[in-house]
Amino acid sequence: MKKLSLGIFLSALLLVGLSSCNPKRIESKLLINEVLMVNENNYMNDYGIRSPWIEIFNKSYNVTDMAGCYLRMSNTPGDTATYTIPKGDVTTKVAQRQQAIFFADGEPNRGTYHLNFTLDPEKTTWLGLFDTRWKLLDQVTIPANTLGADHSYGRVDDGKPEWEVKGNSSKKYVSPKANNMIKESNPKMEKFAEHDKSGIGMTVSAVSVVFSALLLLYLSFRFIGKYFSGRDEKKAAAPEPIAAVKAEEKKETKAEVASDEVYAAIAMALYEMQGGMHDVESGVLTLVDQQSAWSAKSAFMRSKPERK
Repeated sequence: MKKLSLGIFLSALLLVGLSSCNPKRIESKLLINEVLMVNENNYMNDYGIRSPWIEIFNKSYNVTDMAGCYLRMSNTPGDTATYTIPKGDVTTKVAQRQQAIFFADGEPNRGTYHLNFTLDPEKTTWLGLFDTRWKLLDQVTIPANTLGADHSYGRVDDGKPEWEVKGNSSKKYVSPKANNMIKESNPKMEKFAEHDKSGIGMTVSAVSVVFSALLLLYLSFRFIGKYFSGRDEKKAAAPEPIAAVKAEEKKETKAEVASDEVYAAIAMALYEMQGGMHDVESGVLTLVDQQSAWSAKSAFMRSKPERK
């Protein structure tokens, strides 16, 4: 048993060591997803004004808070504008696989989603997104004179590494606060349908999954029930010998307790040994039974007269 435990412990240490040798790849949850610089007939802000905008995408499947993060822009060497996303605004929480729009109108006093810088399409523009500890989450560089009016520079698909100019064709459309690509079909489903036109394979697969799950549940409840039943039986059987031992101890305790007469005799012997005299009335000890003539109720009752 000791050898088995030692082997398991050493194996665990080996696994931990191997996993620590490979550095974990940390990927950002928040990404710069799409940028529009010249807004003539596109998305309007909450003031009804059309201005350049930057779209941030939450690629994770959990709600992510952007509060405290930084958006930075530079189109002039040595000059970088920084905007801190305010804390305390519940709207900075982006739902899973959703987008948020920041307006580059240079009016930060208009609200949380209004940046303190603007975008110039005639200059090469670098945009960076940093977390609360100034760690770079994502960045993109847009070449000068790349974007025209109502054209955006965005990822081919949400969260994908490839970028393209959108708005210059019907298949490449600008999509503020929406998916960069609408998938009208599912290649995996189409491939499965080609090999299983009648649907028998899908039916067999679904039924197999259901029966497998039911079988696992049955086995789980069966073994768990046996385990708890055995444990309850052991608990029920355990108190019997304990009770018997306690009863024996109680009997022994009672047997060892001496009677009142014994204690009285011991006390009298100690008194005589210390010089007391037995014939002195004050030293005479009289033992009276509890059921004596004085304590018996029958002694105080009137006797029945005899008939002659």
